[in-house]
Amino acid sequence: MAAVAQCVRGALRPRLPLLSVALRTSPRLLCAATQQKNTGQNLEEDQSQSQNEQKVEPSSAEKLLAEEKAKLEEQLKEVTYKRALADAENVRQRSQKLVEEAKLYGIQSFCKDLLEVADILEKATESVPKEEIKDENPHLKSLYEGLVMTEMQIQKVFKKHGLLRLNPVGAKFDPYEHEALFHTAVEGQEPGTIALVSKIGYKLHGRTLRPALVGVVKDA
Repeated sequence: MAAVAQCVRGALRPRLPLLSVALRTSPRLLCAATQQKNTGQNLEEDQSQSQNEQKVEPSSAEKLLAEEKAKLEEQLKEVTYKRALADAENVRQRSQKLVEEAKLYGIQSFCKDLLEVADILEKATESVPKEEIKDENPHLKSLYEGLVMTEMQIQKVFKKHGLLRLNPVGAKFDPYEHEALFHTAVEGQEPGTIALVSKIGYKLHGRTLRPALVGVVKDA
């Protein structure tokens, strides 16, 4: 039995150094494995951080775009507000102008009717023979003077309300103020001038209410 035990110990003795070497080298293997594991973790962390940075960059761009959008919307609101104010001011000015024109020219229909009365008074005074206006004819003289005074008074009223006469004898023909009834050659007068006024015209605040009916000089 002693011999058998000795034989077994002899067989195991050569393998002991290999076991001891394995035990000595195992911590290095464990350290290397640990380093590889840590390196893998670091790589994963770097990749995660890089992904996070990539995610942050679009967020900053979106923030800038949002700020730019807000600025543009504010500018649009300001421009729209100013445009609305300008439109309102234009409407107000047009309305005021229409009101003023209505005040000035609202009486033009009434003035046209009165012009007929003025025409009748003018014809009445012109029809009275001047040689008959004497003290020997007191009634005719008084009637004539009354007609003249009435005509003068109605012209004062016309002038007060901006209604003025157009008696353009010798003036240049103006189609906006005159209406030509005929053309005639008149010696000593320039062509295009007015030789005769058949009917007096009128202007209301600078606007022709009734054109004067005239005869115009033509080339001989």
